[in-house]
Amino acid sequence: MKLTVIGCGYLGATHAACMAELGHDVLGVDVDAEKVARLQAGEVPFFEPGLSDVLRRNLAAGRLRFTTDHREAADFASVHFLGVGTPQLRRGYGVDLSHVEAAVDALTPLVRGEHLIIGKSTVPVGTAAALAQRIAVLAAPDAHIELVWSPEFLREGFAVEDTLDPDRLVLGTDPNRADGPAAQVLGEIYREILASGVPFIQTDWATAELVKVSANAFLATKISFINAVSEICENVGADVSTLADAIGYDNRIGRRFLNAGLGFGGGCLPKDIRGFLARADEVGAGRALRFLREVDAINTRRRAALVDLVAEAVGGDVLGANIAILGAAFKPESDDVRDSPALNVAGQLSLRGATVTVFDPKATANSRRLYPTLEYADSAVHACDQADAVVVATEWAEFVHMLPEELSDVVRARVIVDGRRCLDAAAWQAAGWQLHALGGPMRPTVSHFPTDPTPGADPVAPEIARPRA
Repeated sequence: MKLTVIGCGYLGATHAACMAELGHDVLGVDVDAEKVARLQAGEVPFFEPGLSDVLRRNLAAGRLRFTTDHREAADFASVHFLGVGTPQLRRGYGVDLSHVEAAVDALTPLVRGEHLIIGKSTVPVGTAAALAQRIAVLAAPDAHIELVWSPEFLREGFAVEDTLDPDRLVLGTDPNRADGPAAQVLGEIYREILASGVPFIQTDWATAELVKVSANAFLATKISFINAVSEICENVGADVSTLADAIGYDNRIGRRFLNAGLGFGGGCLPKDIRGFLARADEVGAGRALRFLREVDAINTRRRAALVDLVAEAVGGDVLGANIAILGAAFKPESDDVRDSPALNVAGQLSLRGATVTVFDPKATANSRRLYPTLEYADSAVHACDQADAVVVATEWAEFVHMLPEELSDVVRARVIVDGRRCLDAAAWQAAGWQLHALGGPMRPTVSHFPTDPTPGADPVAPEIARPRA
């Protein structure tokens, strides 16, 4: 089939490349000429494992190209995916829909005949109904446009896998046009995926819109729950990791997303729960989601708690101390620093008078743009040179599996603060290091659960995070 993808950011570029990987002819459209040029040259403007190979393979095969011309898109195909960003409003908890509205406004007047627009962006409930009215006003007399919503469920770091091997596909249609051709069209687009047994859930606009934000709100709640418990564990000397293992054996609860630590960030979970709160207030159901305010607050408190723990680790005050921060991205396998807990902690320590040096395998350039006053290193060893404390703030594999001996002769003091509870505490302590962990003491325990990466969701995100079995 011939398809277009409007918006070529994280979601759109990934979706365009993966649709071409399924064998479709795809035209990606974006208003940013520089981004389009980079994609057309086979360069992904962000870090996402495996995406560069998929992009270049399909550019070379002639199944994928990019443009800034919406008229070309209107002429190229009759099926259009909408994958533009929906950030949080600058002032308030609500969602900024200006990019979605601009994309619809640019495409709609140009199409003729039968067209299908498939929304992928994460939007507040009621958005599709409002956009349908907008389309009805802007469409030419000889154009017939159906709007449906099929939210994305991507984890940053696993976006290619989650597009080509999703755990479900959701399609929301106009409740007054449930018999339209959209389900058949999506069935053809995703034929290879659906043939593998992936569930295909057909519903109305509102339900489809709510699926995504509800999933992210649930995940955020689960993460903040264990972090709330970790605050109690810190006060009484309990081991929250063992506690999480124990309650995780209950099949009604499960162990996933019960890793206490620095909490969630990124461009998805934080803004999605806030947008959910804002829309609930607008529709008169604000009391129903009031608990999400505390979910957000617990998550934010973890950052201040880590700063305080670092101060305690260096004697009570970080003024004049050299602090190495390992990790800047909000999660491993990503260069995304939007609302990053790690980078926020680095900034707070700097404001308290510490000299802060940051190293991240992929996110240094993005970090430097947000926090240009921090120092940045090109390796973990370089970052830890003469450090009074080393802080693990993002659980990249190279930090998790780092040997204490790699840093022992580099630092000024053998003090390490584990903000993600991801290190082998016994190994570091045996090597003569003083180890502090966010969430209380870390004790040896027997568990059959693997350590999961800390989630995050825009996952756009990138937006929903779900460790796979």
